[in-house]
Amino acid sequence: MIGLGLLLLAGIGAVLLVEGLLARYELLAYAAGWRAQATALPAGMPYARGAQADRPPDAYLVYLDGIGKRRFRDTRDGGRLVQAVLDGAPELRVLGQVLPYSPLADPLADRRVWAWLRRRAGLALFLHNVMQIFIAADRRYRPHYNRAVGSQIAAHLRLAGYQPDSGVPVVLLSYSGGAQLATGAVNGLWTQLRCPLLLISIGGFHNGANDLTHARRLDVITSSADWIEHLGARIFPPRWPLLRASGWNRAVRDGKVSVHRLDPATHVGPRSYISPEVRMPDGRTYLERTAATVIGLIRQHVSDGRYAAG
Repeated sequence: MIGLGLLLLAGIGAVLLVEGLLARYELLAYAAGWRAQATALPAGMPYARGAQADRPPDAYLVYLDGIGKRRFRDTRDGGRLVQAVLDGAPELRVLGQVLPYSPLADPLADRRVWAWLRRRAGLALFLHNVMQIFIAADRRYRPHYNRAVGSQIAAHLRLAGYQPDSGVPVVLLSYSGGAQLATGAVNGLWTQLRCPLLLISIGGFHNGANDLTHARRLDVITSSADWIEHLGARIFPPRWPLLRASGWNRAVRDGKVSVHRLDPATHVGPRSYISPEVRMPDGRTYLERTAATVIGLIRQHVSDGRYAAG
């Protein structure tokens, strides 16, 4: 039994090592200019849904999904959240196709080797994206990863009709590990589009090292039952109050961070923030409550003038 356990641990370790090397290779290929980011979407897939581009929407919303994201199309849970926001806020123009776990914007599920693995060892796909989060958080690779994600988001926003310097706000809505990539994209988006930026994280897992100077707000949606979100606040030193110079702590001191608790939602599972089945005492599902919270935050910040250009 002990031998079997050691063999299992060795196998998991080998997979993590390979995943780490692959994640670094993709980032190196982007940073060195060996490969360019892809921008084309599958036939018939729009660059944005919701409000039409012929008149400026109240805001553009870019959704950065959790580690299940491996193709341009929405994951099951992410798709439910995006659709709920679209249904409740037709004034928004929503992009859900960004691939935050690929510096090259190359869908993992479309690669031949990964398609084969998905049928035989689907866990490898999730481990790949987990490793991408930690590569993005590593100070050695973070500047390149942030630039890659920021460039990908900016390109898709332009293709969706966004006009730089227009003053129309851009909302980065992230789930779980997507928060690491959303916070990292702030400076790149500001440099390329000069857009007012609002960040909303749901169960956000991030290291707190990224500079949030050009973000107007960071609204944190969390729950006392979300141990994964709380884990990130404990294991990453830049999230600790002691490190006052970190990007996260500067944003807290500047009054940019607001916390919104949606107890007793969990990070994943049947009682997650985006569960379409579990209901609140008022009859709403957890999904409906989360979507309403997101929409309310966006409307509040747009209507009270915090997003005036400049």
